[in-house]
Amino acid sequence: MGGVRRVGVYLAHPRAGSFNHALYEAVVDELRGRGCEVAAHDLCAEGFAPVLTAEETETVAAAGESLDPQLALHRAEVATLDALVLIHPNWWGMPPAVLAGWVQRVLVPGVAYKLGTADGEPAGLLRAGRALVLNTSDTPEDREHDEFGDPLQRIWAACVLPYVGVTDVRRLVFRTVTDSADATRAQWLRQARQEAAALLDG
Repeated sequence: MGGVRRVGVYLAHPRAGSFNHALYEAVVDELRGRGCEVAAHDLCAEGFAPVLTAEETETVAAAGESLDPQLALHRAEVATLDALVLIHPNWWGMPPAVLAGWVQRVLVPGVAYKLGTADGEPAGLLRAGRALVLNTSDTPEDREHDEFGDPLQRIWAACVLPYVGVTDVRRLVFRTVTDSADATRAQWLRQARQEAAALLDG
């Protein structure tokens, strides 16, 4: 499995029965079926609180131990992962608030990166060298690139994941979802499984 044995899978979609949920279930099933240890989190179902406290806004000093048991669990767990899978829709060119809050509250200094000074270069601390991002969208691809510049690609592949040490960022976008046929969705689920499997092999 190319050294990838423990994978965190994070879903950010509030509606049970969404295609995002189907992607999540397919990926978790595929990874577990291949003998992988999976830390699976449906962030909305778990009630992950995305809003930072005033004490959590430090960007340089290492974060202290959190008194929030859910947050402490996520921080401890993410440090043990070999790879990440992030599953979410494109909403206004952003991840849903629950996932943005997860990034801001979990990927903190001392856990996910180290920063000497506020304007310095970060040193990523996560052992997870690779990540797979699965997005759903109702925006056609040419419009996403030409009009909007594909902001989710910038967020994950330039702003967030390399900052914390994830250098191999893979991304797959399924579009357009709302008007898609069942056969198309079945093919997308097969693609998601293939990408998840490839994450283990290198």
